[in-house]
Amino acid sequence: MSREALDAIRKWGGEGRRAALATVVATRKSAPRPLGSKLAVSDTGELAGSVSGGCVESDVVEHARDVLDNGVPKLLTYGISDDEALGIGLPCGGEIDVFVEPLE
Repeated sequence: MSREALDAIRKWGGEGRRAALATVVATRKSAPRPLGSKLAVSDTGELAGSVSGGCVESDVVEHARDVLDNGVPKLLTYGISDDEALGIGLPCGGEIDVFVEPLE
């Protein structure tokens, strides 16, 4: 786990806050971040780490909030072929899969 995401999760947990963790679990072609990259999202909206260098981060954060609300993990796929490519696709032409899970 990235040091930044791990430190944030420990801090938030010590404060009694919940968090979701997004992890890049697959990459195809050119990807902005390597396999295993992580983004932690607190229940108050704080962020630590990165899964895309910014190009899909805001959408991942929205899904992380959903995961925190309902406790159900999600597998997300982003790439240039997405229906929403202009809004949240990867400009590098690659694809990534991001798994978002709640942390207890």
